[in-house]
Amino acid sequence: MEKLIIGSLESCNLPELSIYDLQIRVDTGAKTSSLHVDNIRRYRQGGKPWVKFDIHPDVYNVNHIVECASRLHDIRTIKSSNGVSEERYVIKTPIQLGQHSWPIEITLTNRSDMNYLMLLGREGMGDKVLVDPSETFILSSEN
Repeated sequence: MEKLIIGSLESCNLPELSIYDLQIRVDTGAKTSSLHVDNIRRYRQGGKPWVKFDIHPDVYNVNHIVECASRLHDIRTIKSSNGVSEERYVIKTPIQLGQHSWPIEITLTNRSDMNYLMLLGREGMGDKVLVDPSETFILSSEN
């Protein structure tokens, strides 16, 4: 597969979570991808652990809330950029960048002090993308 060239900021879709046109920060310095969510609730469905959470995908309209649910993939201790370790729920869901889609692991956390609701880390990029840090929204301008 030819690698997808992306910028330091992009828009993505998380279709299984009904989240579309979400602006994300692409961060090759971060190992894991993370998503800012509120009201995380753990429950069981079909004998398996699941999580429900809320996201405000439109930073200009905080009244627009999307309630999401996903099977709980893992719980991990993650060290954030400020050096603080915390336990986070991990979900696995497809990400769509441009015309390409693949499953990634995303940790759920409070990123309210960050400018972007989602951070795409190295593991989420895998061997599928090349990052041009001098560009932004490369895939959006192709459409």
